[in-house]
Amino acid sequence: MRDSTTARVPGLLQTREYALEIFRQAVTELPPPDIEHRLSFRIKRQAILFREDEPTPYEAITHEAALRMKVGGAKVARQQLQHLLDMSDRDHITLRAITFDAGAYPGSGQSIHYAHGPVPELDTVYLDQAHGLAFVDADAELRRYRTLFDRIEALALPPEKTRDLIHNVMRDL
Repeated sequence: MRDSTTARVPGLLQTREYALEIFRQAVTELPPPDIEHRLSFRIKRQAILFREDEPTPYEAITHEAALRMKVGGAKVARQQLQHLLDMSDRDHITLRAITFDAGAYPGSGQSIHYAHGPVPELDTVYLDQAHGLAFVDADAELRRYRTLFDRIEALALPPEKTRDLIHNVMRDL
């Protein structure tokens, strides 16, 4: 699984409190039962990262803006950043960041989720948009998204420098 996000932390790495605030700020105001349903689903989906027998390999690239945004206030933001550090300690999780210094970059401004496996023809990209998710599974489009991710990765900090950036952002809170 590969994720690239600009304005928020990838869903698989969000704390409950952070995700709750994201859902509260949805484009269309959601009623409390819908927020709880989405929140519950997001947290349950994270279980793929915690399987004891074979956790899913996960690569996430997020923008410095998402790290600096105080979603839910300073306390929630600090907890979220600590959670990112904790998750990035896991062998199967790679977390990288794109800094403000990178300027505009391919794919900026959208969240892209690329689910892949041993059979590339079964890969799926889903794009998180205000009106809902858009799914892409055509071979030509998947090749474009693979190339896009490679270009995004080329601009991102290595994992160690990403951890340094997160520590710096935490100090600034």
